[in-house]
Amino acid sequence: SDFTAKEKEKMAEAELRKLQQRFRILAESKKSFGANMKHQMYTQEKEINSLKQEHKEMSLMLSHIKSPRNMMLDDRNRVEFKFLLQTKDQYDSLIRARKAMLADLDKKIMEMEKKITRQNLIAAKVKQANSSKWLKKKIQTLEMRLNHVTVHFDTILTTNTKLRGEIENLRIQKAILDNFSLNLHKKLDQQNRRMDTVIERSTQAYEQRAETLARTSAMKERHCKDTVQYNIELQERERILDQETKLKTFMLIKFMDRSELEEQAKKEEALKAIQRAKRRRGESFESREVAYRRLLELAENGDIDWLVKGFIAKEEKNFAYFSYATELNNEMERLQKKIKDLQNEITLLEMEQDNAESSDLHILTELEEKLRKATEEANRYEDSCKESSKILGQRKSAVEFLFKQMNCDATKIKEQLGENGEITDLNLLQFFDIIEKKTNELLLMASVLRYAAAEAEGEQYAVPFANPLLGGTGLLKTMDRTRLCPPPP
Repeated sequence: SDFTAKEKEKMAEAELRKLQQRFRILAESKKSFGANMKHQMYTQEKEINSLKQEHKEMSLMLSHIKSPRNMMLDDRNRVEFKFLLQTKDQYDSLIRARKAMLADLDKKIMEMEKKITRQNLIAAKVKQANSSKWLKKKIQTLEMRLNHVTVHFDTILTTNTKLRGEIENLRIQKAILDNFSLNLHKKLDQQNRRMDTVIERSTQAYEQRAETLARTSAMKERHCKDTVQYNIELQERERILDQETKLKTFMLIKFMDRSELEEQAKKEEALKAIQRAKRRRGESFESREVAYRRLLELAENGDIDWLVKGFIAKEEKNFAYFSYATELNNEMERLQKKIKDLQNEITLLEMEQDNAESSDLHILTELEEKLRKATEEANRYEDSCKESSKILGQRKSAVEFLFKQMNCDATKIKEQLGENGEITDLNLLQFFDIIEKKTNELLLMASVLRYAAAEAEGEQYAVPFANPLLGGTGLLKTMDRTRLCPPPP
């Protein structure tokens, strides 16, 4: 076999240990299951005992309920309950009957009270008819009330007229203030436009000044460069001129020496000519030979033509240098004159710019002062406008209070387009017209009551009533009494 005996024993021991461990686990699980079952059986026994106890109690209760004594009590209670229901129905019917009786009694009481009030009114009227003194007192009290009412109404009319005048004045002032404010706004716009133009001009002048300063600085730099270049060229020309002058002086010295030599040669030639004349032309050749030798000494290469040509070329070159130097001097003078003109122009521009800045500052200060005055005036007018609008609002509230106190009708105003019954600046005069009409109606009613009171006293042609304080009712139209109450035939 593949496995040895020791390995088989080891495998058997391992398997035995596994089986023993499994046996122990199963034994433990059996013990735990038994304990659980015992606990469950114990709880079930307790529940069974409790249910048995409850069953006993319920059976005792049922036996107690089904006892003859309890049955008799239940029958008695049932009979009593029926009797109580019958008595309840009887009492309900009695209550309904009593309520009907009470309603009839209330109606009778109301009728009796109405009769009593009628009798009292009749008795009061009889007493009033019998007592003329009481009637006179009543008429006097009514007249006093009417006098007070008319006085109050006249005061209201006067205040109304004053308010109308004040409102008209306020409206005129408001229109004037509106015109002033419009003019001030126009002036302010003009001032703003002028300030804008002045600012634009100042900016343009500043830009022009900057441009001129840049141009002047550029011209100064250019002038400095030109002067430096001119000085350099002038120094170079002076150096060349010095060299040329030195050369010229040297040549002049040389030429002077040669001229002296020539004069001496001429003298010698003259002497020789005389001698030749004396010697019969035998000595002329010798003098010429001497002059020719002198020229050969002056010439380096022994070429007399080259010496003459060099002298002529140097003279022409010196003349060209002299003409160029004169041209440079003229150019320098012209540049200096141009620089002076530019400096004068720069000074003039600076003066003009300073004058323009001073004038602009003066104009700006004037405009600021005008703007400050205009703003102060506008604020003052605005304050006065606010005060007038406040007074107008108070007058509107007073008119509205008077309108409500007099019970005026505002349907005509509400019928108009865009009106909601509130007092505004546009419909204020319409409210005044309605109040005036209402006052006329009230005065007319007062005069009618006055006339009726006078007729009741027997004064058929009494004097029409007039206000003793203000006489506002005298403005009303006099009523024809024959129309109101015609005289007896």
